[in-house]
Amino acid sequence: MRAGRITGAAVTGGIAGNPVAHSLSPIIHNAWLEAGGIDAAYLPFAPRDAAGFEALVAAGRAGMLAGLNVTAPFKEQAFALADQATAAARLTRSANILRFVEGQVLADSSDGIGLMRGLAEQAPGLDVAGRPVVLLGAGGAARAGAGALVEAGAEVRIVNRSPDRAEALAADLGPSVRVMSGQAAADGAALVVNALSVPPDFDLTRLPAEAAVMDMTYKPLDTAFLKAARARGLATVDGLSMLIGQAAPSFEAIFGRAPPPLDLRALLTAHLEARA
Repeated sequence: MRAGRITGAAVTGGIAGNPVAHSLSPIIHNAWLEAGGIDAAYLPFAPRDAAGFEALVAAGRAGMLAGLNVTAPFKEQAFALADQATAAARLTRSANILRFVEGQVLADSSDGIGLMRGLAEQAPGLDVAGRPVVLLGAGGAARAGAGALVEAGAEVRIVNRSPDRAEALAADLGPSVRVMSGQAAADGAALVVNALSVPPDFDLTRLPAEAAVMDMTYKPLDTAFLKAARARGLATVDGLSMLIGQAAPSFEAIFGRAPPPLDLRALLTAHLEARA
């Protein structure tokens, strides 16, 4: 099949979030579809609210979509609407992947995979087993990240403006996760992960010299938080590495095949620079 060809048999997938116009997922997945000559399309969807997202999921149940990636603010709702869920999604009660199979909604979470792959790529010497890790935020991506870090043996410290949301996350994930406030959370930490959508107010000077800092944000790619960490000589991990890390499992879930080889970092960096 010629790359980029769309027929009446095309498979349709996409990403749902609000806002979603900034998402790089359509760039990634459509590049893979074109490179593989796959008869399919990956589209952005921006439901106005929870009711709109539920309507989109209903369209999937009706056979109009093969699957969806899900981003803020719908990850926890995605899990709640599913008929079945993987262990990763159940652990954090959130989902960034929905598959639609014969009227059933199947939920999964690859955000944790993306986080761990990003760490392995850009901070390969980091070992979080038995070490404190600070997680700033308690939303859907934070939940998935916390779950993956717990499975890696870390002691996760949640710092969040809303203590109720943070306490709920800690209760779901068990004794390896606790809620902390103030800068004391940084003491002895091997890693700090920013899962907030805004620049965090967090003192990096209390971190050990061998610690790493990760920012899930990728617009801008080089955030002020990462710049401050590098100024202290700390290892840094950008949000693009996490996005790339979670993309392949998403593609396989939605389109039923592995993505073709492609240098995604080069592709996405060029895209971001062109729009800077």
